[in-house]
Amino acid sequence: MTGKQEVYIKYVKRLIDILCALAAVIVFCWVYTIVAILVRVKLGSPVIFKQPRPGKDEKIFYLYKFRTMTDERDENGKLLPDERRLTEFGKWLRSTSLDELPEAWNILKGDMSVVGPRPQLVRDMVFMTPEQRKRHVVRPGLTGLAQVNGRNALAWEVKLEKDLEYICQISFKVDAWIVYRTVKQIFFRQKGLRGCAVDEVAITDDLGDYLLKHGRVDQAEYDRKQTEASVLLEV
Repeated sequence: MTGKQEVYIKYVKRLIDILCALAAVIVFCWVYTIVAILVRVKLGSPVIFKQPRPGKDEKIFYLYKFRTMTDERDENGKLLPDERRLTEFGKWLRSTSLDELPEAWNILKGDMSVVGPRPQLVRDMVFMTPEQRKRHVVRPGLTGLAQVNGRNALAWEVKLEKDLEYICQISFKVDAWIVYRTVKQIFFRQKGLRGCAVDEVAITDDLGDYLLKHGRVDQAEYDRKQTEASVLLEV
């Protein structure tokens, strides 16, 4: 990363993030209220879903979203699989990106940026290679280069490559282009278009499950990494 990029990230990009997040909260406060009421009525409490994610320098923070899943459990008290708990209302929230609105608070707090690598799960991070984990040298974003180039249609390796590619070319011009592509894909999606920046309707494999399924790690390595993730979350 060049000195020019570091100055942009530290001063210009952060200022833009704050202004954009504040504008979103002020302009769309009525949308926040309506969505919160709908979530409370249809899914119950809590309205806000929070989940630990690795951020800049792998510091763990809580990502905020509007809740899209129920708390249904099996006879043993264990949560049902995600695909069983994701309701039609939840799918709609995700498809319209409305569930992402609370992330404006993450941006204001400095946990996230408008543009950057999407924050993955801690259990995904531990399965990344040292090179792939360099994606954490910048703040994670609401949208990013991988999201406007395929999102869930991309293999894990390609998504992580796009994150590193973004970090190498980060600039105001690149950020503006990604935001433009994001808005275009959200509001002007055509049938069959893939890659909406915050389109997480599909339930995809975690990185560890993906690697295990494709024979990239064995069961012993998989179990060890899952334990490592659990330890990080307990710290």
